[in-house]
Formats: sequence, C-alpha cells, structure tokens
Amino acid sequence: MANIFGYFSNDIGIDLGTANTLVYVKGKGIVLREPSVVALDTASRKVLAVGDEAKRMLGRTPGNITAIRPMKDGVIADFDVTEEMLRFFIRKVSNTAFRAPPHVVIAIPSGITEVEKRAVMESATHAGARSVETIPEPMAAAIGVGLPIEEPAANMIVDIGGGTTEIAIISLSGIVFSKSIRVAGDELDAAIIGYMKRAYNLLIGERTAEEIKVRLGSAYPLDEELSMEVKGRDSVAGLPKTIQVTSQEIREALADTIAAIVDAVRTTLERCPPELSADLVDRGFVMAGGGALIRNIDKLLSEKTGLPVTISEDPLSAVANGTGIYLENKD
Repeated sequence: MANIFGYFSNDIGIDLGTANTLVYVKGKGIVLREPSVVALDTASRKVLAVGDEAKRMLGRTPGNITAIRPMKDGVIADFDVTEEMLRFFIRKVSNTAFRAPPHVVIAIPSGITEVEKRAVMESATHAGARSVETIPEPMAAAIGVGLPIEEPAANMIVDIGGGTTEIAIISLSGIVFSKSIRVAGDELDAAIIGYMKRAYNLLIGERTAEEIKVRLGSAYPLDEELSMEVKGRDSVAGLPKTIQVTSQEIREALADTIAAIVDAVRTTLERCPPELSADLVDRGFVMAGGGALIRNIDKLLSEKTGLPVTISEDPLSAVANGTGIYLENKD
C-alpha cells in the first residue's frame, strides 16, 4: 500500500529556514524558494499572504495586518502560522488533485530539543504530509555540497543560515561531533540595526539591514572598499534621513557576531578526534548557507583555523539539495 502511495505522491524535501524555505520535489529538483514570512489579519488571524508577497509587506503594514516570521533561531516560534505556511508551500508544489499526500523530509538544526523536533513534525503532518522524517541540517548540507560522507575520513561542514550556524564533523555517514549556535544571518542584521542607531541615530528596518549586509557585508578587509546610501528615520528629529555608509563601518558592526561564529568553529575543531583532525589538515572544510556569501568570510576562517576553506558552489541551496539527494537515494 505504501508503494502505491509513493507512486502517486510527490515526495518532497524541505529546508525550513528562519529566513527562507526551499522545497525539493523528488525527480524535479528545487521547485520553490520563498521567504519564511506570513502576513496575517490582526483581528481574525486569517492568512493573507505567504512567502515573497508577505515579505514585501514586512515593516510596511497598516494596523490591521501583521507580517511575521514564524521561525526563530531555526525553530518554530508560532506553531499555527508555521503550519499554515507549510500547508501553502506543500499545496503549491504537489498538485494534490490527483496525488496522494507527500512523504516529507525536513532538515532541522542539530541542536534542537526533542520537543522542538516534535513540533516541526506535527506541523508538517497537520499541513498535509503523509509521513514526516527529519534529517540534521549539517548532514543535509554535507550531502548537498557533495562531501563523501560515507568514507572513513573527516568531512567538516559549516552552514551559516538565517537563525542558526551549524558546524559538524562527519565520518562513515554519521555525525562525530556537531555544534549548533543561534548566531547567524538574523544576528548580523540586528548588529547592523544597532550600529546605525548608535553611530547615526538612524532607525532602519530588517529589510534595509539585510540589503546593507548583502551589498556591504565583509569579514575581512576588501581590496576595494564599498559604500552605499541608506535611508531611514532620524531617532532624534523623527524625520526621514539619508546617510552614506562604507563597508569598513559595516565590517566593524558585524565583527562581534562573526567572532562568535569563528569561536564555534574552533570549539568544534578542538573536540575532533586526532585521527580525523589529521584528515582536516589537507581537506579543510566546506561552507554553506547564506552566511557563506559574506565577502572574505572564508579568508578570515582560514586565517583563524589554519585550514583550507572552500565555499560551496550554491551555498543557499545546499540543505535543500541534501534533503533531495537523501530522498532519491534513501538506501
């Protein structure tokens, strides 16, 4: 019976991220990539928009609409809204008219509790999944970037997402040691918001902070420093204001948060068994996730650890691709 269901259903892999959700459909690849944002009617809690449409509303809604991100630090902050969001995404990719409900594989942070894990599984079941399986995020990322995880050798992955940074050393298809810290893309955005307020009395929103991070963010001095114009509200005068910001300033603003990520990487390396440490001297480690796109972060990590660092080809899709490869080759 399960085989019949499998034949008529679209099995899917989900990277349920704090910032973005990606959906991989078996046999088709990644078919959906949308922000993990939901817009609700404040009074009735009715869902008005999900994904891209809802993200455009962040920080711009009238009193009767709220745009929220139901995931925080890689875990569910609002159960009902996450369920609605998953239902929307599952329906969007599975043309349910002629198909059985899908079997779903969801990537979850390695450091979450059993209660948080159960919340993710229940949420997916209520959203219309036939059955739900979870895979640790660093394992999915390692599979997604093509690391030879089944070999008896050290494979190390550093996945900097929106809510968590996942670091793991994998050998013989198992996690030898992993560390999950709730410091990642969102913390970097918050650091930029705080810096703007301190240095310029300028109030900016999440979307502006993210844009500054993408356009100016760096972890190490650049060959050619960048600058951009930032618009916000003057916290003293209360009026709109425009300022010019440079990449040096943003690097300074991000320094503490990036230092926390570097510390977590070093802690993981300190806990690595000696035989596997020897493998890492030559192999180094691979970076994935949106945070891997911060300019020169690989250079900084290489300098601080003394190991070669590679950024994966498509860091944003690594975890979703990993859930997909896992679905295609379950054995």
